[in-house]
Amino acid sequence: MTHDTPSPAASTRPEASGATELPELRLSLPALDHNVELLAGWCREQDVALCPHIKTTMTRPVVERQMSAGAWGVTVATVRQAGIALGWGLRRVVIANEVVHAADLAVMREWLDTVPRLELYAFVDSAEGLALMRSALRGVRNPLRILVDVGAPQGRTGVRGATAAHALGKAVADASPEVALAGVAAYEGVRPNRRDAATLSYVDAHCREAAEVFHSLVPKVRAGQPVFSMGGSAFPDRAVMAHQELQAKHGNRDAVFVLRSGCYVTHDHGTYEEVSPFPGLEAALTVRAVVLSAPEPGRVVVGAGKRELPYDAGLPVLVAARDAQGSPRTDAAATATQIFDHHLILTDAYDLHIGDEVDLGISHPCAAFDKWPDIRVVDATGSTLETWHPQFR
Repeated sequence: MTHDTPSPAASTRPEASGATELPELRLSLPALDHNVELLAGWCREQDVALCPHIKTTMTRPVVERQMSAGAWGVTVATVRQAGIALGWGLRRVVIANEVVHAADLAVMREWLDTVPRLELYAFVDSAEGLALMRSALRGVRNPLRILVDVGAPQGRTGVRGATAAHALGKAVADASPEVALAGVAAYEGVRPNRRDAATLSYVDAHCREAAEVFHSLVPKVRAGQPVFSMGGSAFPDRAVMAHQELQAKHGNRDAVFVLRSGCYVTHDHGTYEEVSPFPGLEAALTVRAVVLSAPEPGRVVVGAGKRELPYDAGLPVLVAARDAQGSPRTDAAATATQIFDHHLILTDAYDLHIGDEVDLGISHPCAAFDKWPDIRVVDATGSTLETWHPQFR
């Protein structure tokens, strides 16, 4: 006797009966488009270039909108992400990271040898890293463009101190033809996302130090227009301020300031809502889920958890609720207090019932997109327009 193995069929999915499978990630297209245009317009007003960090979404229709709005190029975090960007036809890519692994360097060398009109940038913060790059790229046709990564004490990557950064930049300049000094990069999100006086003072000091290092290295740049780049969606205004101070002081009019913000494109209901300098940004992401249980008064359990919701920068917030028939529960209220793999606990819950659907606003969009193979794109009324698919691999 043989047994046929059941294959996945459309009828096994809720959509087959006209229902919607929940939970789901929902993206408001009007909000997204508004955010794209808002930051693109601000960058034009400030006379700076925007090279959005697409690790946030890795979703081609989003990136295409950013490019159509005038983006200078795109920023990625890894060589794998750079390869995806190249596959989408992009030819100016900044890898905002140190690239030292032999396999990654080999892939980059192949691109530099074979991809026409490619401008590929990477960070370096050590002589050891530079030596590994030079060894892997010896004889390459198109040099890798290097940005000296200026770091901050107790921060992430980046050479510590202006003197050491200048020395490393000189070493990069002397390392041609495998690599070419293109400029300086830094990351202003060196402290928690708060706009208190102490944090802003620290951010400003870091931005100014990076700007001064850049100025000292401009005469050694041989890779076209000198690039000074900073990145982040929490303090882009402070980074631009440092650049403008630099221009006023030193007159580097030929230099291009490249802002690498990423999370602005969808914004959020949490960390960036609290710290962003752009009050006009709109939260574009929500996760829709079902109330599964109400085991105690004032306590409900929602069917979405760590596998579906970002939780590294704060728990979700209740944005809206409706009953099983779709009627709004306008008085619904609750606070997320605990999260499990596929459950979220809401306490102080009011007017929420088993079977209700809730829309949860998230914090930190970078931790949302990679959880979902499908994104439901909706219009201003919540009606479905398209389904988009993030591509992280």
